[in-house]
Amino acid sequence: MVITQGGVVATSQTLASQAGAQILARGGSAVDAAIAANAVLGVVEPMMCGPGGDLFAIYRDGKTGKLTGINASGYAPKALDLESLRKLDLDTMPIGGIHPVTVPGAVDGWAKMHARFGKLPWRDLFAPAIYYAERGFPVTEIIQYDWASQIDKLREDENARRIFLAEGDAPAVGDIFRNPELARAYKLIAEFGPDVFYEGEIAAAMLQTSKRLGGLLSSDDLREFASEWVELISTAYRGWTVSQIPPNGQGVGTIEMLNIMENFLLPTMAPLSADAYHIKIEAQKLAFADQRKYIGDPRFSDVPVRGLLSKEYAKHRAGLIDKDKANCDVQSGEPAGFAQPGHTIYLAIADREGNLVSWIQSISDVWGSGVVVDGFGFHLHNRGAGFSADPTHANALAPRKRPYHTIIPGFMQKGEAHIAFGIMRGQNQAQAQAQFVSNVADHEMNIQAALEAPRFTKVTLGGCDVKIENRVAQEVRAELENRGHALEVVGDYSGFMGGGQAVLHDSKTRVNYGASSPRKDGAAIPEPDPYFDSPR
Repeated sequence: MVITQGGVVATSQTLASQAGAQILARGGSAVDAAIAANAVLGVVEPMMCGPGGDLFAIYRDGKTGKLTGINASGYAPKALDLESLRKLDLDTMPIGGIHPVTVPGAVDGWAKMHARFGKLPWRDLFAPAIYYAERGFPVTEIIQYDWASQIDKLREDENARRIFLAEGDAPAVGDIFRNPELARAYKLIAEFGPDVFYEGEIAAAMLQTSKRLGGLLSSDDLREFASEWVELISTAYRGWTVSQIPPNGQGVGTIEMLNIMENFLLPTMAPLSADAYHIKIEAQKLAFADQRKYIGDPRFSDVPVRGLLSKEYAKHRAGLIDKDKANCDVQSGEPAGFAQPGHTIYLAIADREGNLVSWIQSISDVWGSGVVVDGFGFHLHNRGAGFSADPTHANALAPRKRPYHTIIPGFMQKGEAHIAFGIMRGQNQAQAQAQFVSNVADHEMNIQAALEAPRFTKVTLGGCDVKIENRVAQEVRAELENRGHALEVVGDYSGFMGGGQAVLHDSKTRVNYGASSPRKDGAAIPEPDPYFDSPR
């Protein structure tokens, strides 16, 4: 871990972490540092994030301990519904192109978070991103791999070809990449705030791009969008309180998985044993079946959140787990009867005052929709691809509806320990977060070890297929296969498992801890101390 008395910034790329740490050193808040780091990530990791995507965040106030959540995910255009989809000769939501583009919510989310929790002037927060966009930066290893792996997608869009394949191919590791068009976008956002994005020059460019490609995005869709403050959902797990953003995100799946796992004696099991993995894999399948059936936009669908959070419902689901045999035909449950009252970047930041942010932002798939906004050098996301074309489904496409979201920021705390954490990669996120929480709460790992520990992931419904890292011992894998799991063994620190970051604040000692997963190019970087200003 990185351990410091100052603030600490953990992101998926070191230049972004450094930018956030510099903002803290200039007197900025954790939110100021998050916005600056996020903007830099839009430059240096452009296939994963940027102003054309959505945002979710959890903020902890160091003075009061209060947690605040924001949902800055955009909705479908008013003119886009299942009937208009059929008129476009589409039976399902497409993955790429202009039609899965929903209103990008990130910039509005940045502005609302800054207005409430920021300290430095808004315009100062974009200086690092503008610097790298104009002057360039050397492309790092894992980002270069992601860049090159989706080169055909880039070739389909003339703006993308011109900007991101300047020499006809992806840049090599260490090549200097510049994006002056994105610098121009950030300069306008810095100068004029979110209005320029939703009503001004950038909005006009997004509408022009959409119209050119036959999209249905309107000026009203952009102008009338607003992110919203939300009440967090939470559960108690082995003495820790684990908090998530409520639907339309999949955070409720993390909570259900933990509630199921709580019914088993995981703390008595070796963390990398077949017994522990088996219980977690089976709990994932049960929770995943529920989240894929029930999660949608609660403004449009009756999402049974209370039932999904219910400990009694989790106990009922846990009773379906056979400790000796994998279930290859898991079905969703009926959580309503148990109701009780009551491709992506992630970054985590703690400042000196004990304010923390758990912050996740994405353009969905690698390179999002594949559509780059005319003149501004950033991709629009394809989050609408997550909609269902089944009109009876909770996540069915509808005008001004928000789709099922995979990106989720996590938060857990117990006594003086407060942890902001998150792990990337689509449907992997909820299950990866539950494994992280278990590593900390059940197996007493520190946050760096908990991020690094070998994981599994299963992103398909049904069956016994599951990906697992090859650092899991051969004898453990053999035992899992004996129990019926169909393992696909992947690399040491596989990208399928999702990179992640975490920060921990000890409110007793006021020491901060940072961690960053080796599955990404990032690092946890401490705020520079003012040693040059100290008396000699």
